[in-house]
Amino acid sequence: MNEQIRISPIRLIDEEGGQVGIVSLDDARARAAQRGLDLVEVAPDSRPPVVRMMDYGKYKYKAARAAREARRKQHTVQIKEVKFRPGIEDHDYEFKLRHARRFLQEGNKVKLTMMFRGRQVTHPELGRDVLLRLTSDLGEWAMIEQYPNFEGRQMSMILKPLKS
Repeated sequence: MNEQIRISPIRLIDEEGGQVGIVSLDDARARAAQRGLDLVEVAPDSRPPVVRMMDYGKYKYKAARAAREARRKQHTVQIKEVKFRPGIEDHDYEFKLRHARRFLQEGNKVKLTMMFRGRQVTHPELGRDVLLRLTSDLGEWAMIEQYPNFEGRQMSMILKPLKS
């Protein structure tokens, strides 16, 4: 930028993006000073180097603002959890199924947790059946990322949304 540019002659581009041509470094500095702009080297490896006249402070401000806007609009994927029990009734099942479907449609992953109490642990196949029923009901919105696995008194699996 400006005084840090050493190689002369340079290929100069004006503030609208038009080619000025190959000029000496002193001539380019004079033109930039006359318009109140900075010289910024955009292609230092080419011969002659390409230098553009621009308001560097304004350029940095717009770049920072665009980066901030992009960060604001990006969606971070979260893992939402829905908990079940092996003997879940149909209405409760449908209610929690709707929640899981909404989470998947929002683009989040869903962790389905089957919680066992007392002697329910002796029949993990009942919990596995409920989880597999869930995956078939959510089949058009999700795919399995992690198959059901047992951890202590809980069995859990993770579903991820299908790419739309």
